[in-house]
Amino acid sequence: MTHRRWPFWIIIGILLLVFVYLIRAILLPFVLGIFIAYFLHPLVDRLEKRGAARGLATVGVLVGFFVSIVLLSLFIVPVIVSQCSDLIAALPGYVSDLEARYAPLASEVLGSVAPAKSLQSAAADISGIALKLVEEFIGGAFHSGLALLTLLSLVLITPVVTFYLLLDWNTIVARMDKLLPREHAVTIRGQLSVIDRTLAGFIRGQLTVCLILATYYAVALSIVGLKFGIVIGLVTGLLLIFPYIGSLLAMVTALAVAAAQFDNYGPVLAVLAVYLIGQPMEGYVITPKLVGEKVGLHPVWIIFGMLSGAALFGFVGILLAVPATAIIGVLIRFAVARYLQSDYYKGEPLIGLKP
Repeated sequence: MTHRRWPFWIIIGILLLVFVYLIRAILLPFVLGIFIAYFLHPLVDRLEKRGAARGLATVGVLVGFFVSIVLLSLFIVPVIVSQCSDLIAALPGYVSDLEARYAPLASEVLGSVAPAKSLQSAAADISGIALKLVEEFIGGAFHSGLALLTLLSLVLITPVVTFYLLLDWNTIVARMDKLLPREHAVTIRGQLSVIDRTLAGFIRGQLTVCLILATYYAVALSIVGLKFGIVIGLVTGLLLIFPYIGSLLAMVTALAVAAAQFDNYGPVLAVLAVYLIGQPMEGYVITPKLVGEKVGLHPVWIIFGMLSGAALFGFVGILLAVPATAIIGVLIRFAVARYLQSDYYKGEPLIGLKP
C-alpha cells in the first residue's frame, strides 16, 4: 500500500513546483517575509518566555528590525551606490596605472607588454558595459510599472506577512504537526528537526558571520585608506556565502585597487594583512562559534543550488536555494542511511531470484 502512494506524492510535488514557477513574479515579498520571520522568531519566543505578550514581543522585534533597515538604507546604501559607481568608472584608469607601473617587469618576464594593453582595453569595455547595465537597471526601476509594484509589495506586504507569521508561528507549527501521517510522524519530525538545525546554522549563523565580517572588512579597509574600502569590505562579507571563492575574489580585487592607488608597498601589505587577519578569524573563531557543524552543506552544493535557483527564479531563486539545498541534502542523507540499513545493500537474497 505504501508503494502505491509514491506516484501520488511525486505528482503533487511536480504540480507544486510548476505552480511556484508560474507565480514566481509575485513571490519575493512572501519569501522575504518568511525568511525574516524564521530569522526573528527565536527572539520573539525568548521574549515571550520572559513574560512579554506574544503580540507585543512581535511588534517590538519587528519595529526594531525595520527601523534598523531604514536607517541602514538612509546612511549606508547611498555610500555603497556612490562607491560602486566610482569604482566602475575608475577601473580603466587603475588598469592603466598598473600597466605603467608594472609594464617593465611584465616586459622582462613575458617579453611583451601587449597583454597589459589588452587588459586595459578589456577593463574599459567591462567598465562601459557595467555602467550601462547600472543605468538601464535604475532607469527601468523608475519607469517599469512592475518594478514599482514589486517595490510597493516589499514595503507593504512583507511586513504584514512577517508580522502574522511571527505572531502565529507556534500555532502554525502545531497545526502542521497534526497533519503528519501518524505512522511516520516520529520519522518526519526527526528529519524536520535536522532540517531546522541545518537552516538555522546557515541562515542565522552564516548570515550573521557575513554581517560581522562585512563590517570588519569595511572598517579595516577604510582605516587603511583604501579607496572604495566600504563597498569592497561589504562585498567581501556578502561573498562569504560562496565559500573560498568569494573571499579569494574579494581579496584579489582589494589588492589590485591598493596596488593601483598607492605608490609604495606599505599600504598594499596593510590591505593584505587585513585579509590575512580576517580569514583565520572567520575560519577558526566566528564561523565555528556561530555556525559550527550544524550546516552540513558542502560548499559546491551551496554554489550549485544558488546558481540553479538564480537561473530558474532570479533573485527569489537565490533566496529559495538555501532552504531547498538544505532540505534536499538532509533527505538524501536520510535516504542513503536507510539504503545502508536495507537488505538490498547488505546482500540479503531476494525471494524468487537465484544467484
